Amino acid sequence: MLKATIDAEIFRESIDAIAALVTECRLHTAEDLIRTRAVDTANVAMVSLDLQSTAFNSFSATAGEVGLDIAKMKNILGMMGKGDALTLNLRDEDRKLELNFGGYRYSITLLDVNTIRKDPNPPAIDLPGKAVLRGDALNNAIKAASVISDKIALGIDPDAMTFYMEAEGDTDHIKLALGEDELIALNPVQARSLFSLDYLKDMGRVMARAEEVEVHLGIDHPVRFTFDIADGNGHVEYLLAPRIEAD
Repeated sequence: MLKATIDAEIFRESIDAIAALVTECRLHTAEDLIRTRAVDTANVAMVSLDLQSTAFNSFSATAGEVGLDIAKMKNILGMMGKGDALTLNLRDEDRKLELNFGGYRYSITLLDVNTIRKDPNPPAIDLPGKAVLRGDALNNAIKAASVISDKIALGIDPDAMTFYMEAEGDTDHIKLALGEDELIALNPVQARSLFSLDYLKDMGRVMARAEEVEVHLGIDHPVRFTFDIADGNGHVEYLLAPRIEAD
């Protein structure tokens, strides 16, 4: 069971964070939060999201699990106006989720959870390098790199005390190095990995709204991005596998 009211923009931000990687997910409800964890169909990227009850204007829920069509939800939420209040109503006996906002009342058929992949277990990996920067700065670098390439290297140079993003095209090259004065924080451990911009462009559009994004890196390891949403009442984590660099 779930009955809650929330600012439309906060819920839209949450759905956008999930929609960057997957089109459906298992949504878990609990007495104090809703959460999900899902991987994309290619097993390259994972998203985890927790939205605490404090993010809602009102919240009442029991422990449960439902299948949510994220692509459909994203389209519906696009109808909502700024400042709208969204009411969610999910009854135990129904397989439908009611959404009410701005005079609209949607009744959405839920997906069978048995047809959705089970929640993945996050891999146990050591990512000792960390840089913390503004989300819009990270997204701008991703967009700049995508002009000339389909991949980007993210790394930390402990000697120069910089976090850098570098892309190489057939004839062009771009590099952005951010020092301590331009970062919120830096753990200067040697790190560098190559990643697909196809994934990062979608993630970047979501992370652009975050005041701070933590970037956790290793050497030829996945990258972990973590950031808050909903004025600190929600948390998102992205994990992206590296691309193998050709010799």
